[in-house]
Amino acid sequence: MCYSAEIWADYRKYVRNWGADLGIKDFVRLYWNRQQLPLIKIPKAMDAAFADPKDDEQRQIKALIDAFDNQQASKLEQDLFKQRKRLADAERTLLTKTTKAVTESKRIATDKIDWSLHKLADLRRTELKGRDSRIFPGWYAPVMVMENGRRVIKPMRYQCRPAGKPLFIGKVPYDAKFSGCYNARRDNLEGFWKGQFGFSHGVMVANAFYENVSRHAMEGRELAPDEKEENVVLEFRPNHGQEMLVACLWSRWEGPNKELLSFAAITDEPPAEVAAAGHDRCIIPIKPENIDAWLNPDCANLAAQYAILDDRDRPYYEHRMAA
Repeated sequence: MCYSAEIWADYRKYVRNWGADLGIKDFVRLYWNRQQLPLIKIPKAMDAAFADPKDDEQRQIKALIDAFDNQQASKLEQDLFKQRKRLADAERTLLTKTTKAVTESKRIATDKIDWSLHKLADLRRTELKGRDSRIFPGWYAPVMVMENGRRVIKPMRYQCRPAGKPLFIGKVPYDAKFSGCYNARRDNLEGFWKGQFGFSHGVMVANAFYENVSRHAMEGRELAPDEKEENVVLEFRPNHGQEMLVACLWSRWEGPNKELLSFAAITDEPPAEVAAAGHDRCIIPIKPENIDAWLNPDCANLAAQYAILDDRDRPYYEHRMAA
């Protein structure tokens, strides 16, 4: 599984390097929706790409980003005020008596103040860092697709909800029931993903991917009798230093007054070095010369699509513990 990736979050890279057009209306819709649903997750680097808008629609996006950031800053400042008062009250009480409850209240207030100050500084920071381009399941990323014979960049959620699926299964949200739908296993492309494979293909450009592995598996040993399994996060990065054109499937889900663009990265059996590090899946980076053929699939010739996945870029993945 590719549970996280460091991606090209700036759409302008796709425009410069791949001659892609910007699906601007989809970006406007996404940022408008985030105003109503603050839980929508967008990487900071994706926001930053609109810092210097060139037309009215980009200026609209910039205004929506600024309004959202101001709302988030206001909430953080309100919580800071609340926690600082809580801390002052606890410290005043501790001058005369010490209780477990007041000591705990002081600790919690101190931790929340530190967290809010960190979030505020991060919100106001303009210099981008590597983590600003990192996505997780449920986050949005630019994905390159083919539309009317042109490569187009659209913002999509990294967790695919295929078209035609219900919003709820019983009382359980579909996205919770199928929370692993950010990855599409190659051996299930004609099963669960039959509505997307051969119909709607995309490419996400990534510099690195991250995986959860067990420490004992990473160290190439068996779990000791009294040892508890420990999870670690590894960063895998191609040693050639170039970006990976990750093969994806995507879908446009529509419901009553709702639309969702979402995607999944295709994964396959891992190369030897990824398996040796303790993980059993790996994304598939396709070759640049196969992009248009991948983005223009023929559902009557799935063998050609499998051939593209087989004729993949095969870098050596160096790994390290993620920061």
